[in-house]
Amino acid sequence: MTFESIDPASGERLETFPAWETDQLEQAIAGVAKATPAWAARPIGERCKLMRQAAQLLRHRKEELATLITREMGKLLTEARAEVEKCALACDYYAENGPRFLADEPVETDARKSYVAYQPLGTVLAIMPWNFPFWQVFRFAAPTLVAGNTGVLKHASNVPRCALAIEAIFHDAGFPEGVFRTLMIRASQVEGVIRDPRIHAVTLTGSEPAGQAVAAVAGTALKKSVLELGGSDPFIVLEDCNLEETVKQAVASRFLNAGQSCIAAKRFILLEGIAGPFMERFEAAVAALKPGNPMAPETTLAPMARTDLRDDLHQQVCDSIKQGAIPVTGCKPVEGKGAFYQPSILDRVAPGMRAYTEELFGPVAIVIRAKDEEEALAIANSSRFGLGGSIWTADLRRGEKLALQIQAGCCFVNGMVKSDPRLPFGGIKASGYGRELSWQGIHEFVNTKTVWIG
Repeated sequence: MTFESIDPASGERLETFPAWETDQLEQAIAGVAKATPAWAARPIGERCKLMRQAAQLLRHRKEELATLITREMGKLLTEARAEVEKCALACDYYAENGPRFLADEPVETDARKSYVAYQPLGTVLAIMPWNFPFWQVFRFAAPTLVAGNTGVLKHASNVPRCALAIEAIFHDAGFPEGVFRTLMIRASQVEGVIRDPRIHAVTLTGSEPAGQAVAAVAGTALKKSVLELGGSDPFIVLEDCNLEETVKQAVASRFLNAGQSCIAAKRFILLEGIAGPFMERFEAAVAALKPGNPMAPETTLAPMARTDLRDDLHQQVCDSIKQGAIPVTGCKPVEGKGAFYQPSILDRVAPGMRAYTEELFGPVAIVIRAKDEEEALAIANSSRFGLGGSIWTADLRRGEKLALQIQAGCCFVNGMVKSDPRLPFGGIKASGYGRELSWQGIHEFVNTKTVWIG
């Protein structure tokens, strides 16, 4: 088996890499296991210094890395640059705050001295997706390595060059050999890695079925796991919203990264009083998006990452139309080379349709009408997913009250859902469990140890 790097915009095969054999995998894991005790014992100040150097390298190589991201998974070059910058921000954030997050916490008890210590677990396996091929990795790696753990990465098979470039960043920043390794392995080899006694925890960002499989193996192996899975985020539009700004953010929220984001707005829930004016402006803005070369500044809609993903999305759209959804604009692949799909809107989506119950991972917005605020909330919470959501209103108290009732890991009022190193990130229900980022993220993979001295 080989891993193929293919340009989604043209279909050009850029490079191929052979999958590792068993002896190569064993050699890599053995090397990481050998490096783990010394890395854990290294003073946190030294670990943070190296993480700052990784941030500097990311910024220094931004154009090179952004071009790599765009060529390999297809996102707009402007978005790829922003992704690299965000990775550097996360590295700096944990380099700055890691010592405070991991400091011993004194607790007054009947002992002469008692406190809580936060110590590394060992080696964390990360199973990561292709849609944000750098950010998904760095939001795991920055806190994990600062905490004194080592890391191994099983990246998505269609971004092998990104996977190797990430390993090179840590190597070139001065991290010791074996502290972070990319594993060029098949999906069939992942279970064995999870079960390996030299692996101490696992984190996955990916699909619901992948999360179920990884959680099951990690559970039988009694290893900690964190899962960030799919999402079907509601975007609730109330009658008193700032209409122009809300439409602008609606387009960005749905079509960033060609709609291939777990926290993209996917369900536009419109109250009756605003539905007509919103749809008139939304349709015009979506229809104006320009698919094309993601390296070109005039392009406003990137290709999808692979043609099979585009074909699966189109089948969901076609089935939903047969079930009664109304195609407003787009709803077809773009003819010609590449994995392009037209910017699309499906209106009058209702229960029983695929678009209502499934995650549509691509440039398709679905619209659901609600007669009032109560029904909008019920629709938002009817999904089995619970990653994020947003509410758009001029009444901030009203928005906050609704936000607290949304069943999700985060909810934004008058803001596009996004991840931020300063805030915990993760979902509930079928969107997974555990948290990344902020102090909660660095605490997921440490031993919270009680020390009691009589």
